[in-house]
Amino acid sequence: MKRLILVLGALVLAQFSAFSAEMPKVGDKAPEFSVAASDGTTAHLKDYLGKGTIILYFYPKDDTKGCTAEACGIRDTMDEFKGLDATVLGVSFDSVESHKAFIAKYKLPFVLLADTDKKVAKAYGVADDNSKVASRVTFVINKDGKIVFVDPKVNPVTHAAEIRTVLQQLVE
Repeated sequence: MKRLILVLGALVLAQFSAFSAEMPKVGDKAPEFSVAASDGTTAHLKDYLGKGTIILYFYPKDDTKGCTAEACGIRDTMDEFKGLDATVLGVSFDSVESHKAFIAKYKLPFVLLADTDKKVAKAYGVADDNSKVASRVTFVINKDGKIVFVDPKVNPVTHAAEIRTVLQQLVE
């Protein structure tokens, strides 16, 4: 029994380590993506490059307590983000229809990406094929496509304030 527990523990640790090892780091080029967006377009990272800083935040699920607090915090700070030349893109495994309902219900002024096949989350190391939801992780990407900040342990309540501080430091 102890041996089985050790083997299972090692497998879980190996899976977690492999999952974490794939996450891009500060200084890495941000992985390109092509994914359905809540505004009816197909979003590509390359379309946002050169226009300012990109806040790419992954979250587990539309209209859940933590994700709603996080999204509404960003909503309430959006004018400051725009003033700091930043674009916000939220990503989850939810459908475009779910995103549209979430945006309408909470008046979210930013685009949500429907990563229903998990390709974007896997490219950014925040999910694997077995993941039911994406991990709550944020990447800040500069206009040249380089990752300048990663938060792998986002607190949904303080997330917007943290990102505002990061953006302010980037312009100093």
